[in-house]
Amino acid sequence: MLKTEIQHFVAALRFYTRIPCPDWIEHSDEALNKSLKYFPLMGGIIGGIGVAALFIFNSLLPLSVSILLSMAATIYASGAFHEDGLTDSCDAFGGGWTKEQILSIMKDSRIGAYGTVGIIVLLSLKWITLYEIGLFSLPILLVTYLNAHIASRFMASLMIQSHEYVQDIDKSKSKPIAAKQLSLGEMLYSSLFMLLAASLFYPNYLLLLAFPIAYVAKLYLGYYFNKRIGGYTGDCLGATQQVSEIMFYLGILAICKFI
Repeated sequence: MLKTEIQHFVAALRFYTRIPCPDWIEHSDEALNKSLKYFPLMGGIIGGIGVAALFIFNSLLPLSVSILLSMAATIYASGAFHEDGLTDSCDAFGGGWTKEQILSIMKDSRIGAYGTVGIIVLLSLKWITLYEIGLFSLPILLVTYLNAHIASRFMASLMIQSHEYVQDIDKSKSKPIAAKQLSLGEMLYSSLFMLLAASLFYPNYLLLLAFPIAYVAKLYLGYYFNKRIGGYTGDCLGATQQVSEIMFYLGILAICKFI
């Protein structure tokens, strides 16, 4: 049992991050499929790297620079995995009119105008919202940073459970996670990581409202993807994670005006 869970955890670490993993643990599609329950935990690891980088850099540099460097650390640790999905989604939904056009553009590795503008706006918005939260309270910023990475990945995992995968599964690099074989128990297990992180918002419980704000973003994206292409793709999951993350930050920033 423990060996199997370790295999699932390492599979998640290999797929969702660029953190080196031991070679003696075998990789399999089944393990990767089951590793989805660790997706929010991967967010905790990436977010933890960002928090650690921010804490260290902030002791030496101005807050604005420290936040930018910590963002770079999280992007490096994740291999820009979700940012790539966002840019592809912006290009596809911005430039495609039909389902076939949208899916075709998503497969193009080149970045276009929509993707360029989308990633610049999103990263700029991340930086400025994190900076404004930090000016209000550094402890809230650190906890928010961690929670946003966890919650946004949980939203992406919910998208997998609630919508249909629309690309050619046999040719997709997301084939294992597209199979949707997580049970209700495994999804509840996955949510525990988010609940544990959320407890760090004590005693400012009003900040917990950021979680439903991120969920509303997921609901809208799910509706939009379903309307345009009848489901989701791997790039859509990256976009869901990124948009949910920024909505979490914006929610916290708005709530800070009332605490």
